[in-house]
Amino acid sequence: MSRSKLIAGNWKMNTNKATATELAKAVAAGASSAKASLGVAPPFVYLDAVGQALAGSKVLLGSQDVYFEKNGAFTGEISVEMLKDLNVKFVLTGHSERRHVLMESSELVAKKAAAVYGGGLMLIHCIGEKLHERDSNQTFGVCQKQLDELKNFSIDDPSRLVIAYEPVWAIGTGRNATDAQAQEVHAYIRQSLGRMWNKDFADSVRIQYGGSMKPENAGGLLAQPDIDGGLIGGAALKAESFLAIVAAAK
Repeated sequence: MSRSKLIAGNWKMNTNKATATELAKAVAAGASSAKASLGVAPPFVYLDAVGQALAGSKVLLGSQDVYFEKNGAFTGEISVEMLKDLNVKFVLTGHSERRHVLMESSELVAKKAAAVYGGGLMLIHCIGEKLHERDSNQTFGVCQKQLDELKNFSIDDPSRLVIAYEPVWAIGTGRNATDAQAQEVHAYIRQSLGRMWNKDFADSVRIQYGGSMKPENAGGLLAQPDIDGGLIGGAALKAESFLAIVAAAK
């Protein structure tokens, strides 16, 4: 089955209003010739400005996080409906930094994922193992546990579900998964999705690689049969490097 590639930039806690807007405009300008689908996820406070900068382009606006309640006394939190009001199209859940730096529990991640998907947005659900888990052969078990966060709500449209495999040991460490290592886990994820739903469903879900993809390694990774794009961190903060990765997505 042919799946369109999806390259999404996660800007994390970087940029200011001026640089975020400038970056968004540069990505939008370079997106017109892209064969892949594109998205960027700026910090909450710049979503509106970046959304305006992307207006009329093919670049999707995304959010790095969300809260699972619809509204109410949840100081500092942002709801799915608020994001939709700003024309946000996709939301990340389960990012390794949310799990391991900000200590979000699996239960919280699952609630957020349900809120995103149930709210009609595209869900990019991040999974992946830490270094000691890889070294002790727990990669598949960890990934399965995190995929199981998707079990408690109805998912019927595979085009709105994206899995981002991000080996935590390869994020910002200078270490990279080889093309073969990445493909092995992506293939496992697709097989697991087939068991959780069915083969046709699994064949329609895009699985991104999110472990320090850069222009230098993007071509090899994106050529793998089960790698359907990238969730890009550091390399997404410069339009030139981000668009170079996009260009590698044939």
